[in-house]
This record gives sequence, C-alpha cells and structure tokens, in this order.
Amino acid sequence: MKKIIGIGNALVDALVTLPNDDLLYDFGLPKGSMTLIGDDEQKRIQECFASLDVQRATGGSAGNTMLALAHLGAEPGFIGAVGDDTTGEFFAANCEKCGIEAHLTKLPVQSGIAYTFISPGGERTFATYLGAAAMMGPENLTAEMLEGYDYLYIEGYLVQNHALILRAVELAKEKGLKVCLDLASYNIVEADHEFFVRLVTQYVDVVFANEEEARSFAKTEPEEALEHLHQLCEVAVVKLGAAGATIMSEGEKVFVEAWPVEKVIDTTAAGDFYAAGVMYGLMNGHTLTQCAQGGTVLSGHVIQVVGTQLTENTWSKIKSLID
Repeated sequence: MKKIIGIGNALVDALVTLPNDDLLYDFGLPKGSMTLIGDDEQKRIQECFASLDVQRATGGSAGNTMLALAHLGAEPGFIGAVGDDTTGEFFAANCEKCGIEAHLTKLPVQSGIAYTFISPGGERTFATYLGAAAMMGPENLTAEMLEGYDYLYIEGYLVQNHALILRAVELAKEKGLKVCLDLASYNIVEADHEFFVRLVTQYVDVVFANEEEARSFAKTEPEEALEHLHQLCEVAVVKLGAAGATIMSEGEKVFVEAWPVEKVIDTTAAGDFYAAGVMYGLMNGHTLTQCAQGGTVLSGHVIQVVGTQLTENTWSKIKSLID
C-alpha cells in the first residue's frame, strides 16, 4: 500500500446535538456553514457549551481523513500546529493512539477548537476558533516530514495561508508526491477563487469537491464542473450528498449511489471520510469503481453516529466491504 500524509488545521471538535436551531440564530451562524470566530465569540460559545452535553473528538478536515485511513491500517501522517495546553495534548494523544505519525508544531497560544452544532436531521454547523492551527507557517515545514510518503493531502481550509500551501506543494513535488486537495467550503472557494485555480492547475493531482464547491470553482453545474476539474487533475471527485458521487480519471467517469442509511444522525466528517475511502482505493491500486464505492461505504457509516467515533466492529465491517 502507498502512504499518505495530510496537512491541515489541528482542531478538537466539541459537538452538541441541538433540539432546534435557536442557538444558531443566537450566535448568528448560517445553518450548514463553517464560520471562523475570534476570541470574543469563542468565549461566548465556550460559556454556552459549559452547560450542554458536549462530546469531544479530534477533528479538522484533513485530520478526519487521516483518522479514517489510520483505522483502515494505512499508517498515515499528519502535519499541523497545536497550543501548549490540554486541548493540544488531547489531539496529540489521539493521533498516537490511532497510529497517525503526527508532526505537530507546539505554539504558546490556545489550541484550535471546532464548535460543532448538530441540527435535527444531522446537518452540522461549525463555529471554528483556529487558535494555534492558524499560526503554522512555511518555516514549520521540512522536506523530511514527507519522507516515505506517496501522497500529500491538503484541506482547503488552509488555503487562506498562501505561503504555507505553496511551500507544502512545492516540497511535495520535489519529493515526488502526488498532491490531493479537498476544496473544503464553497464560501472559501469563492473568497479565494484565483488562488484555488492556480493551485489546482499547477499542483493538484486529485481534487475533491461537493456540488456547491464544484459550482464555485468552475462557475458551472456539477456535471460540467467535474469534467472541467478532470481536465486539470488526474482524478476529480464531485460529491452529490444523498444522491451519491461521481469520479473521473483518465477519461473514465464512474457514478456510485450513496450508501443506504435509515437515519442520518450527524453529517460531520462525511466528506472527509468519503475522501478517505477514495484515497484508500487509490493507494491500493483499486479500480475507479472500487474507489468510489469505498468512499460511499465510509461516509455512509460515519453519518450514522455523532462525530467520528466508529466501533472496532464497524471498522472491521468497513474493511471487509472495501478490500
């Protein structure tokens, strides 16, 4: 099996399940969005969460993808930054426990936290306090971190740090790694469209987008956007939510329906786990159809639990379905 290392915001998810969406309105959070918050907003939300039933798990988009790959036995790596605090210690300990080789820069500020509001029906809304995660710079990256890896996986939430991303992709290309990018969020693609286009055109080999992100990037509907992305990359993936997903590689187009699920509990990390399933297939030389099916299996299982914590029995079942 080939090997992969991810780079992203090292965040700890604090998840609460809501009886209704009143809290979203109280904090001015658009439902289904990811909103970056500052110190004042973070304090307000933290005070509110103190009285709620909160679940905690390591998070961040790339972190979730590497977590899923670790449970599949892929022995991935992760690059990020945390604070010198209990939240950072929790993130590092979970990486070690799960078999992720973590290269964590420790900074004298608070670690990043993703406050995750789960609405009735499973849709999630993020209020993200980046903290230390946002302070990682190009000087924190070395070529040695990429030794022994075949893929570098980048979360789109990092793209606002142009210098960091350019350093990462240039090191990856120098070391012969293929670059994978998840577009992360439609509003981020819209806000930094020119840089996303430059990145995908010049460096990216595998690109992941959902319908809205594909529209924002290609300025067209998802089917045409998929073909546009494929013209720029070896592998292009457009996720269609409950409708499934479509993948293109070497001119071949594959559509796979979503995994049948009786009840969606929480869509947190659905896209991240989908990417893990596809990457697992690519790393093992599976067919394009098998790669797409692997993505649907992983995403279909994670949306049936709160957060990303699947049982060992569930992981064994997933492995049997995608190997």
